Amino acid sequence: MKLRFCFLVFAACASARAQVAPAPAPDPIPAEPAVILTPAAPATPRINGARVYGVRPGHPFLFQVPATGERPMSFSATGLPDGLGLDAATGRITGVVALTGTYRVELSATNSIGTDTKPLRIEVGEQIALTPAMGWNSWNSWAEAVDQDKVLASARAMASSGLIEHGWTYVNIDDTWQGRRAGAGGALPGNAKFPDLKLLADEIHGLGLKIGIYSTPWTTSYARYPGGTADNPEGAWQKPAHQARLHEGIPPWIIGRYSFAAADAQQWADWGIDYLKYDWHPWKVPETEEMAQALRNSGRDIVYSLSNSAPFPGAADWARLANSWRTTGDIRDTWKSLRSIGFSQDKWRPFAGPGHWNDPDMLVVGNVGWGPKLHASRLTPNEQYTHISLWCLLSAPLLIGCPLEQLDDFTVGLLTNDEVLAIDQDELGREAAQKFADERSQVWVKELADGSHAIGLFNLAETPQQLSVTWAQLGLSGAQAVRDLWRQQDLGAAPESFTSLVPRHGVMLIRVRPAP
Repeated sequence: MKLRFCFLVFAACASARAQVAPAPAPDPIPAEPAVILTPAAPATPRINGARVYGVRPGHPFLFQVPATGERPMSFSATGLPDGLGLDAATGRITGVVALTGTYRVELSATNSIGTDTKPLRIEVGEQIALTPAMGWNSWNSWAEAVDQDKVLASARAMASSGLIEHGWTYVNIDDTWQGRRAGAGGALPGNAKFPDLKLLADEIHGLGLKIGIYSTPWTTSYARYPGGTADNPEGAWQKPAHQARLHEGIPPWIIGRYSFAAADAQQWADWGIDYLKYDWHPWKVPETEEMAQALRNSGRDIVYSLSNSAPFPGAADWARLANSWRTTGDIRDTWKSLRSIGFSQDKWRPFAGPGHWNDPDMLVVGNVGWGPKLHASRLTPNEQYTHISLWCLLSAPLLIGCPLEQLDDFTVGLLTNDEVLAIDQDELGREAAQKFADERSQVWVKELADGSHAIGLFNLAETPQQLSVTWAQLGLSGAQAVRDLWRQQDLGAAPESFTSLVPRHGVMLIRVRPAP
């Protein structure tokens, strides 16, 4: 297909239209105001988040009803399966469901102004992670400086900032929590930075949130902490002196003869862990499958996320064995990194769906920097809107990489637009398709469960552009009602096409449905 576009042209330059202007230098980056496009949440109740939730029979259930609006607020539900109960004051659903099946629940949230109701479909069976995970990861915030208090601070900030009211759930510890094994068959304990991981998990669950952890099938992790295998049955481990010859099959980055996958998985379940980042390279199916089985046998639902740089020829295996898999190396907070990673995901699209998701890495918004020395994201505001929009179209896991207690208003606005987040959390689970791509622009289209479509028009150029698409080019017919998702505004019915001015490195994210 062809995408019609034209540049903004000032009247003073009209006589030079026939000339070919040189490409503008990429630096310095033009100043862009950090305009918060997300409207403030209304005082009336509004239930947000995913409309489907998966749990295995007999496993602990925890679901926090995400709802914005004036507090105090009370919650209720009809149609809950036997074994589940809802706390009317917190909106927290807990318990255990014994019988497999589909349960259709009606959730309600009420305050002094009004009531909102929304459906929730609970699927009790083998599949979990029926929508992409939404949460936080410690590495881009604290790297090796992470500790139990910092993780708990970000968990409390996820709750107090209101992110929890928009569906943000997971608080994930990355590398460097690991202590030393105590003896044969023993699981990894926490080290001095994490003296009581069971207590930490209980505190995070008490906020209505979930907790994640990190491991590797190597003998030693990337950051030189104990891994999930050893060359001796006791799991005795010696810290390597340096990181030389990483990935070359030279110790310490090797898989040992003795695996502790089953013991570790059971320990995580006993602590109450809900998510695992399993990190090494290059991946192999046997190690991936071993941990998948260990998690399944643990008695707890633990979302299984593989990292990093998935070999594409094994995509069908990663989709079969894991809930998500890193399709790339590490993202950085630069336009070059964002563009090269985000806009190259289309080949992975056939492997995404409920229970298994392509992961193009964490969100680089807010204060980042891979350790205590943090800086504001070097992505411009428009690049950050592109970042969030594209990840939601891609049905990607959304993992925040900044300390949540340091959130600024702009970043909060990026992370709390429920109409944008709903694109990521759509229950149909279809990843967007790349409908048009060249060096200056791209168009991505995602089919949604209610029959509507989310469309992202992305400007990759160094100057603003008018971008246009016809409905016929996207496989749609008839007039379409258009809604601007970032501004949460209806733009009216468009008979045959849509055109918008899109800023440099920016996006126009719309949702369309047949006009009445």
